[in-house]
Amino acid sequence: MVNKDTLKADSMAGLTGAIIVLPQGIAFAAIAGMPPIYGLYTAMITPIIAALFGSSMHLISGPTTAISLVIFGTVSKFAVPESPEYIQFVLTLTLLAGVFQLGMGLARLGSLVNFVSHSVIVGFTAGAAILIATSQLGKVLGIHIPREGDFIEKWIHIFQGISDTNLYVFGIAMFTLIVALAIKKFSPKMPNLLVSMIGGSVLAYFIGGSENGVTLVGKLSANLPPFTIPNFERLEIEELVPYAFAIALLGLIEAVAIGKSIASKSGQRIDGNQEFIGQGLSNIVGSFFSSYAGSGSFTRSGVNYTAGAKTPMAAIFAAVMLMLILLLIAPLTAYLPIAAMGGIILLVAFNLIDFVSIKQIFKSSKAEASVFSVTLLSTLFLELEFAIYMGVILSLVFYLQRTSSPRIVTLAPDKDNEHRPFVNIERRPMPTCPQLRIIRIDGSLFFGAVDKVEDFLSNVFDAGEPNLLIVGNGIGMIDLAGAELLERQANKWKAVGKGFYFCSLRYPVRDYLKKGGFDIHLGKENMFDTKIAALQSIYGQLDKGICANCTTKIFNECSNG
Repeated sequence: MVNKDTLKADSMAGLTGAIIVLPQGIAFAAIAGMPPIYGLYTAMITPIIAALFGSSMHLISGPTTAISLVIFGTVSKFAVPESPEYIQFVLTLTLLAGVFQLGMGLARLGSLVNFVSHSVIVGFTAGAAILIATSQLGKVLGIHIPREGDFIEKWIHIFQGISDTNLYVFGIAMFTLIVALAIKKFSPKMPNLLVSMIGGSVLAYFIGGSENGVTLVGKLSANLPPFTIPNFERLEIEELVPYAFAIALLGLIEAVAIGKSIASKSGQRIDGNQEFIGQGLSNIVGSFFSSYAGSGSFTRSGVNYTAGAKTPMAAIFAAVMLMLILLLIAPLTAYLPIAAMGGIILLVAFNLIDFVSIKQIFKSSKAEASVFSVTLLSTLFLELEFAIYMGVILSLVFYLQRTSSPRIVTLAPDKDNEHRPFVNIERRPMPTCPQLRIIRIDGSLFFGAVDKVEDFLSNVFDAGEPNLLIVGNGIGMIDLAGAELLERQANKWKAVGKGFYFCSLRYPVRDYLKKGGFDIHLGKENMFDTKIAALQSIYGQLDKGICANCTTKIFNECSNG
């Protein structure tokens, strides 16, 4: 709830956010191939709309490194960066991405982001960081590297031109980078990026940078975001649609992940569908006010929360204060060296790489390591939007492999426990009943798992087991193929006079079997709510002659009988 106290806290947090986003906005626009002012426009419009229509109290939207890189990789194929045609393509791409996001939010598809694994995000982000750093090395070294060409070609140009490094340019870039690192370490409350860029500008002035090949950013226009109209030509839209969907998905993943991360600290609950709507509207509205595609920013959102923000008003304050700052300092950017900005972007790129998560991925799972590696390499060597798709597809492949192989274990009562709970005899060896095989299926019985389960049940049948009891509390879901499998097996066992029983089926599974009429074919008399009810009934149907000579006596009924 907004009140006097929250407004005061939000205004202070907003001022901090405005100072932080000033150098970031300029740097991210450079990564996106847009004129520097467009990064600031995006940081003005996008966060206001996202804050008004999203669900997070602390999420700050705006330009981000990953989306900026994807935009450059996409639109640079159609037009020259920073040209009017390039800007028009970017604004149209932003509008389309926003439409996709809004549509998914209205369709309540917020759970879509759950299908993109953490390994995909870490791999894509690491790859994007390497690409970003590669794109800035020419500006840091003062050598010409063509925008065209793939990752390998760019590095060939870097090695070929490294002997022509401009030491003035390189010195300014490294000085800016070192100052940013030093401020962050020794005075973390100061806006390290802003101060370091000022330091780089001062150094360039005193060493006569402009006379020694140091290129300056140039004076920014002290204007608020102008109204623009994206291009609605059919051919342009058709070309951009697949890229727009990839950007929409990436933006949603970033926003929801960051929102949930901060919500875990603040205790707030995030509505994924509402965030989809907020992000979609922010990009749609932003495309009409000279803003390119944005999303949630982890840095600015984290600072916003740490600075004491209480409501989404902090994001609005940050945007408004950025507008005021722009009107005051825009002329000063004429003294900002591109080399200083390159040094800052190198630092941003390095911070994107999550070394802790990468180490955990390789230690914990070969499958996750494969997903990470494929996504990383796809980001470096394929089209950026395909890198996301490749990672998602590979994640789903591994997921389907796991779910299509449900674990099936043989159970037996624990004779050492008076309550006789069922235990896995592979983990704790126990004698089994010669007349009743008890198994538990851990996993869903869906079309992908049918073959493995049917092979197992057929092997049990062929081994001559007289009766089978399936403990079903591990079956989370069943579909038509799974129900038909159970029906086939039940008929097969009944045809030779063998018992085929179930107990402890979950309600959704029982309900599915009942609605489809499968419970009639399976035999309602063979389906029990609990294992106790199942054993009491099944024991009465066992061959008492075999029971009389049995030495295991593993069931309570054996002793009572």
